[in-house]
Amino acid sequence: MKNSLAIAALAALTLLGCNHPEVEIVNLDEYGGDFRAMSIKESDVFLSDGSLNPEISMMEEPDDAPATKVAYTDANSIVRNILGDVKCNSLIHIAGTYTGHDIDGSPLVQSGKLLIPKTGPVKNLMIVSHYTIGANFEAPSQTFPMEGIWASKGYTVVIADYIGYGVTARRIHPYMHIESTARSVMDMALAVKPYLEHIGRAPESDEVILAGYSQGGATSIAVMQLIEDEYSDELPIKKIYAGGGPYDLAATYDTCIEWDETGIPCAIPMIVQGINEGDDLGLKMEDFFEPGLLAGYSEWINSKKYTVQEINAKIGANKLSEIMTEGGRDKNNRETARLYQSLLANSVLRCVPTAPMYMFHSNQDKTVPFINALKAEERFKGREVHYDFGEYGKHGMGAVHFMVKVYKDL
Repeated sequence: MKNSLAIAALAALTLLGCNHPEVEIVNLDEYGGDFRAMSIKESDVFLSDGSLNPEISMMEEPDDAPATKVAYTDANSIVRNILGDVKCNSLIHIAGTYTGHDIDGSPLVQSGKLLIPKTGPVKNLMIVSHYTIGANFEAPSQTFPMEGIWASKGYTVVIADYIGYGVTARRIHPYMHIESTARSVMDMALAVKPYLEHIGRAPESDEVILAGYSQGGATSIAVMQLIEDEYSDELPIKKIYAGGGPYDLAATYDTCIEWDETGIPCAIPMIVQGINEGDDLGLKMEDFFEPGLLAGYSEWINSKKYTVQEINAKIGANKLSEIMTEGGRDKNNRETARLYQSLLANSVLRCVPTAPMYMFHSNQDKTVPFINALKAEERFKGREVHYDFGEYGKHGMGAVHFMVKVYKDL
């Protein structure tokens, strides 16, 4: 406890020197909140030459080999025209823990990161859900997440690691299980509110902004529904930004079976074991995975040592007929039908937005098939949704376009 308070005190002292003279004393002995800082650092978003800080963790292009991240030269060429929009180039990173809910609803200590402008007021809390990762060193608490760039526009970005990453890295990540993942995100947002108030950096507005890409896009919609069901008075939603998300898991399954192909092979075992874990289905992985995948998936995925591209390379195939058993590719099979019902239940298009929403998807995306965007457009007819569908490249390059488009709209 003393170490936690000492670290939190350091965070407070760091922030006290950032154009906030009205805050004179922060007595953390009186702080009764749940969020506890683990580490504090300061980073610039842009370097003196106008380029992006190379510490920013950009999304990998899942279906590219050999394993490379989206080229920083490409990212820099896109972001150069937003330099004039920067409100505060220097950000304070606070990685910390909070007590959230486990899959079964019991208490579970989890982790994540806050990114706060070093100077100036904070306009809103941005509740960000992160994209698919493989290695624990990619977790937001361990990195400078690419979504953190949004904080430089005068927002506090709060981004949870999810169950299975950060301090819970030894756990299986319940991948695409919307209830537990959305709850992790929501629990962190609730935990950091009193912490921000205590250190004198509370947002000017109670309205929150939700944002996420890929897995984070679907999760953000689930968070939206959770807020509307349980926290609408406490956290009114200003806007939702959802990009490149697998909103309809059943349609995604059907499309990949039809194509006999996936742009992100690691997602196959991640979804099957993640939904199995989240919904406690009791499925046997040998009913779904071909021998090569069955022998290696647990080490490749659950060790949290390998990135998405590294896992994809170890799987060594992108045809579903080479990854999944015949029964796993037949939704009329008894066990597969059980999984399929959970895919339907964990699809977020049952949610209905009541706040303005921006939806982005590249129609060239093979990692998260474009059918997800079309299904969302069909489902959300009559709602205040702006659709931005176009030729934005593959999934990883689409992430850069989405990041910048959100940045410019903030």
